[in-house]
Amino acid sequence: MLFNYHPPKDPYLDIVYHDDDILILNKPSGLLSVPGKGEHLSDCLERRAQKNFPNALTVHRLDMDTSGLMVMGLNKFAHRHLSLQFQNRNVDKTYFAWVYGNFQKKEGMIDLPLICDWDNRPKQMVNFENGKPSQTKWQVIKQNKNKTLVRLTPLTGRTHQLRVHMNELGHPILGDRFYAHDEALNMSNRLCLHASAITVMQPIKKIKINFKAPAPF
Repeated sequence: MLFNYHPPKDPYLDIVYHDDDILILNKPSGLLSVPGKGEHLSDCLERRAQKNFPNALTVHRLDMDTSGLMVMGLNKFAHRHLSLQFQNRNVDKTYFAWVYGNFQKKEGMIDLPLICDWDNRPKQMVNFENGKPSQTKWQVIKQNKNKTLVRLTPLTGRTHQLRVHMNELGHPILGDRFYAHDEALNMSNRLCLHASAITVMQPIKKIKINFKAPAPF
């Protein structure tokens, strides 16, 4: 579904913060995090960052359709240190999403193991036998007639985790071309999922720093 890849150009690179070790960027929806297969998929956040910061290396990824904060390391030590923070779940991440329908409860926890749906890649699916443990906390922020703004806190970092978990609750994310039913898909011209806050430890100074980027929807 990437054959019509037309990544946004304005802003070309939204730099939130940088020092000698880390680079924090605000990725727009529609831009790949890293290069895809083929020259037509070469434009991505990592390549754009490397034009200004030649040593920048991606630590984690956001889906192409998801917008928000991404962290890169600016040297090998920082990249490894940051990668281990993500691997050991020492990074706090907050997302906001508009989802279809209304909730009866105000908050909850989703605990559904996920695995790649190989026949429908890159889609993921719930699989209780072979799936990897996946947990997401959710909290209602506000509700309208047929949609709800939720704060999502992933405790794990599986591919498409938030998208699948919301869909499994019966509340697909608006504009989700992989999982939403037609009504939810057509309620937005983009995936209404944004990585709005992240807290990481500065690799050299060993202090935790928090970054925020308001949701554009």
